[in-house]
Amino acid sequence: MPRSTPPPESLTPIPVSPIPVSPIPVSPIPAPPIPVPLTTLSATAGCAAKIAQVDLIAALAHLRRREDARVLVGLDTGDDAAVILLRPDLALVQTVDIFTPIVDDAYDYGRIAAANALSDVYAMGATPLSALSFVAWPMDTAGPAALGEVLRGAADVCAQAGIVISGGHSIVDKEPKFGLFINGTVHPDAIVRNDGARPGDRLVLTKAIGTGILTTARKRGLIDAAALQPAIDAMTTLNAAAAAVISDAALRPAIHAATDVTGFGLLGHLGNVLRASSAAAKAEIGARIFADAVPLLAGVAALADAGVCPGGSRRNLEFAAPNCTFDATMNDAQRLLLADAQTSGGLLIAVDPASHDALCDALRHAGVAVVATIGEIVAGSGCRILANRAAG
Repeated sequence: MPRSTPPPESLTPIPVSPIPVSPIPVSPIPAPPIPVPLTTLSATAGCAAKIAQVDLIAALAHLRRREDARVLVGLDTGDDAAVILLRPDLALVQTVDIFTPIVDDAYDYGRIAAANALSDVYAMGATPLSALSFVAWPMDTAGPAALGEVLRGAADVCAQAGIVISGGHSIVDKEPKFGLFINGTVHPDAIVRNDGARPGDRLVLTKAIGTGILTTARKRGLIDAAALQPAIDAMTTLNAAAAAVISDAALRPAIHAATDVTGFGLLGHLGNVLRASSAAAKAEIGARIFADAVPLLAGVAALADAGVCPGGSRRNLEFAAPNCTFDATMNDAQRLLLADAQTSGGLLIAVDPASHDALCDALRHAGVAVVATIGEIVAGSGCRILANRAAG
């Protein structure tokens, strides 16, 4: 017979002791860090953080050189970017620039870093194609919000250049560092190199000098934010307009060499042009610079006279001085100005004298704010710096 099932009401419930529920411990969400002036977190600032040229040359001597026919511009000339041949009508321009904060405002730091990295591509007469970012960041002291502002600033400047930041890499570090890897494109026949300067060429500079001194003065509390603003405006201005002019088909044959003036200072980057051009020509090529023609940012000369100078600028002068002859009337401060470590500086262009006026007119028409003829290329070695044209 089937077993009968007792009615539900006859079942005895099993006693269950209630499980004690303890509140889950939740750590309080830490408050965002109080904004820390970014320049206080690093020992150096901007392109003044570059390794000294003498040390860099010594280190690169250990790098084994390998021949690659695709490399159109490589290490040999110390140019602004590498250029790799992709096909007969197309070359890839590659560069990377990373540095510590040069200003306290995170957004401006990102903008300056992006403009500085893009400048190498513009100096080669190329068009920017893409960007990747690299960041080393002290999350405990600077926090993610400040990093977000750095990235936003860089992205905004990249947008001005017609590109996007499409990826990157990040690490934690005690000292902030940020920069971009930039790719660009150029026709192989249109590359603007640093090794073609010829005697007689005029030297034209497209930004004023002094960002290293002004940013150092601000870091030391010697000037206020308003006095620093002209430097920020200069450092966040792209060299795109000047690059378009020197790449124009009508002027391009007259542009014998170009470079951008950054961490090695005016004398350091001019020295690279002279060495590369001498090697290419198999003859000594030098320069004559008129110090009073070199444009300076407001207040820079007085600060230099007061002894304000980043360490990178002093290293630059020590490296350049053996190959330079300075006018006897120039004091130490005036000499240091020409070696001041620039960040996101202008283009230094060697142009055929017959096309000098056309170049200057085209630069001004394109909206380039500073167009200064600061000297000329000469036969013979070294760089002679005169106080003014009358001294020559």
